[in-house]
Amino acid sequence: MDHVETLECTLCGAEYDPDQVIYTCPNHPGVKGILDVTYDYDAVVDRFDEPLDGDIRSQWKYRAFLPVADDSEPVTLGEGGTPLLETPRLGTELGVDLRVKDDGRNPTGVLKDRATSISVTKAGEFGREVVTCASTGNAAASLAGFAARGGLDCRLFVPGDAPEGKLAQPLVYGADVLGVEGSYDEAYDLSMEVTERFGWYNRNAAVNPFQVEGKRTVGHELAEQTRGDVPDWLVFSMGDGCTIAGGWKGFREFHDLGFVDEAPRMLGVQAEGASAIHDTFHDHDDVDDVADTVADSISVGRPRNTVKACSALEESGGESVLVSDEEILAAESLLGRTEGIYAEPAGATPVAGLRKAREAGVVEAGDSVVVVVTGNGLKDTESAMRAGGEVDAISPEIDDVVDRYPDEA
Repeated sequence: MDHVETLECTLCGAEYDPDQVIYTCPNHPGVKGILDVTYDYDAVVDRFDEPLDGDIRSQWKYRAFLPVADDSEPVTLGEGGTPLLETPRLGTELGVDLRVKDDGRNPTGVLKDRATSISVTKAGEFGREVVTCASTGNAAASLAGFAARGGLDCRLFVPGDAPEGKLAQPLVYGADVLGVEGSYDEAYDLSMEVTERFGWYNRNAAVNPFQVEGKRTVGHELAEQTRGDVPDWLVFSMGDGCTIAGGWKGFREFHDLGFVDEAPRMLGVQAEGASAIHDTFHDHDDVDDVADTVADSISVGRPRNTVKACSALEESGGESVLVSDEEILAAESLLGRTEGIYAEPAGATPVAGLRKAREAGVVEAGDSVVVVVTGNGLKDTESAMRAGGEVDAISPEIDDVVDRYPDEA
């Protein structure tokens, strides 16, 4: 990997060899010393010969930017290449020029597939036969699917309140799914302990330095898809902070290399019940590490990638907002009925955040905005039913239909 320089600690700047398995900088307690992959961009550009013409069939169009060995065979299910949709009705509702990047169309239904493809490919490079992670459901399903694709064993740690719909996927993919009697953070800590004891390759958000690198490709794609019409704002939900960090890093790279003329501001959105990154960004003295929100995918009390997430907000001149569970479910319904986009609660959270930012005057009327939907609504049908309402029961007689729609009969 001559295009990859180092793994650099985001806290102290210590550098480590990218050809070894290392998760965090040992100079800091716990998992605080998150590592960032640095590149020789001259070497990257020399390797990159793809036209930026909007034809994106998968994230592997950007292989030259990814931290994989030249002789690696990627473990892929066709992730990436998701559409950027014009959404005029929703834009009118929110008072902005709006487009939606629908990453719920990835192979297992989540943006996380971009990262998982890299992790499982790296597991093969390092000769590991077992992969693991902690997850509220989406990362578990993603890792299980890609592990099956790559012929690896998969061991997953999920909190006891993970949605059943999300657990069905990894079970079908053949993973060992271990329900931890505790929170996501407790499942996360256990998975890290197990990783050290057994030597399994860990996909966990933030602590695997290659994870965010896969998520950069959503930024690369957005830069390519918006060339000549770069939005004022990119809107992401935030849990551990990896997605907004990766999206910003990817877009910033294309801007710094001159592939696009402008870079957007980042708007990060968290649930009121899981607000640690927002609290840190706004210098709140009391950062609440308890997570309780309907948006389980971002229900993180102790985010591991706060430093990178806050850096993305600061570097881009961005902002963060909080939204309630009620606002999230309302946004899920609004997104579905105005544009036919079916998002899980975390995927709809950016829409709720955009409305909140408009009301606060952070995003101005007429601004150009791209919202990134990170997960498909099929992931959490129970929440979808709360958002969408009840089924109306009628008899099998036409009179019941006429009574319901008398002006159309």
